[in-house]
Amino acid sequence: MTQTHPELRVDFVNGPVAHRLRFGGGRGQDLPKAMGLRAGKTPTVIDATAGLGRDAFLLASLGADVTLIERSPKMHALLEDAMARATQEGGDFGEIMARMTLLHGDAKDLLSNLIADAILIDPMHPPRKNSALVKRELRQVREIVGTDEDAADLLRVALECAQKRVVLKWPAKADPIADVRACSHQIIGKSTRYDVFMIA
Repeated sequence: MTQTHPELRVDFVNGPVAHRLRFGGGRGQDLPKAMGLRAGKTPTVIDATAGLGRDAFLLASLGADVTLIERSPKMHALLEDAMARATQEGGDFGEIMARMTLLHGDAKDLLSNLIADAILIDPMHPPRKNSALVKRELRQVREIVGTDEDAADLLRVALECAQKRVVLKWPAKADPIADVRACSHQIIGKSTRYDVFMIA
């Protein structure tokens, strides 16, 4: 069988992640705001669905200590390789990697043994209602990690374990996840929204 597209690779040193590091909007971006990063406040973070690691990298680049959890063995291996290469690169990348800790396992099982101010959940999103092709890279991720049918269960576990907040990253126009309490507030971008659940 012929390979028609390159194998998926996670890369923190080159490409869009490195570009965002240099030219992104710092703590003013929607994700850092949703996670509670503001002047004088740098929460500890768990990224419960690490995927390509880009959100974790962004938060770590802004000073947060981030624990990444990935249950797919293949995606975990891709992340491990990318983090090793970024560590070897040294400089800013080495400093950012020093704030990132990668765990392999199901977040539903691991969260109760971890302590963090904020937990980020970015499940594989429901299929788009329009017919536009999802980016090839995201299709490849979906092929590796599946569809995250247990997103509601993970969200409920996170709400029990987070110290200060849980943030669900979700398509801007998608319905809320069923059978979970309403979020405290939302930050809505063009295609993505962040449902923020504050812990009383």
